Amino acid sequence: MRHIKTSVFLVGALALAGCGNNGVGGLFGGGNDADAQANAALSSGVGAIEETSIDFFNTSVGDRVLFEVDRHTLTPQAVAVLDGQATWLLNNPSYTIVIEGHADEQGTRDYNLALSARRASSVYNYLLSRGLTESRMTTSAFGKERPLAVCSDETCWSKNRRAVTVVSGGAALGS
Repeated sequence: MRHIKTSVFLVGALALAGCGNNGVGGLFGGGNDADAQANAALSSGVGAIEETSIDFFNTSVGDRVLFEVDRHTLTPQAVAVLDGQATWLLNNPSYTIVIEGHADEQGTRDYNLALSARRASSVYNYLLSRGLTESRMTTSAFGKERPLAVCSDETCWSKNRRAVTVVSGGAALGS
């Protein structure tokens, strides 16, 4: 039965590979109209992330900063990311943010909640100093309750000591 399924799959794959290819190109290689349209879309920037989108903020600007153990002070790397966030947010005034503070699993629940609140406040105050208004920002503290990575060593803990800027709002659809 296994050989029959494999044979059916291979025959189907070969049949599809031969459709409309005319022996030239193939996937985005320019062999047929669909390939030509796909090539044109890629070269014209269709499918690129819009610079004013939340996806662009998260992937290109950066939505998080990391902290050292038991610290809520901003590192030089964090400041560089926050400078980018501030610039993007000032250029896109229709967005609001929630700054989420997080901690690693070390320490008590209460200690980590307080530490994560201080981390969120550090980011909030920095962005405020860069020109963002209080009305566009709020903070939340999660302590160790929402880890990104789960293991009991530094490779995970370092990823969990963070503040995440969550963007929402923006232009209404159809505007």
